[in-house]
Amino acid sequence: MKLHFLTGNKNKVIEAEKRLGPLGFDIIQENLQPPEIQADTLEEVALFSAKWAEPYAKKPFFLEDSGFFVDSLNGFPGVYSAYVFRTLGYMGILRLLEGVEKRCARFVAIIAYHDGEVIRMFRGEVLGTVTREPRGGNGFGYDPIFIPEGSSRTFAEMDTEEKGRFSHRGKALENMERWLKIGYEETERKGLGF
Repeated sequence: MKLHFLTGNKNKVIEAEKRLGPLGFDIIQENLQPPEIQADTLEEVALFSAKWAEPYAKKPFFLEDSGFFVDSLNGFPGVYSAYVFRTLGYMGILRLLEGVEKRCARFVAIIAYHDGEVIRMFRGEVLGTVTREPRGGNGFGYDPIFIPEGSSRTFAEMDTEEKGRFSHRGKALENMERWLKIGYEETERKGLGF
């Protein structure tokens, strides 16, 4: 079954293919970029994007929105992560945290899946801490300053496979995968095909 992923990021597509390909899903990348809106939650952003894309995208489709939330900054940059990264970069976040001892943070990803009738949301989250200086040359965004729980390395110090074990996007994909698999098995059981 074809499943359209609305993203301009080929690495996100590869991650989705690894998770959903074994279930029989053919992931088709569509470089359709919804406008960025200001909202209080990632769920609001993802829902708006899915509704905006509805008349343009082939169905079923999904898209993903993510954010970097720093507890001592009251969740900033959160839903504004992409904008803050473009304007301040991760060094701006480190400057805001100078002298701050509690450096808990989390990456959150929200996937909005649209089957042509209903939009469903899937969440993935990874907890961790913000470093005092950037480390590692891989990755993008805030990866050089984030160490996930269970590791001593930043996302930027990890290869793709290692990062995938912690990935917030991977966890959201896993939740969607579980739901799709249940739907697939239910449909097969009823003899309706998929």
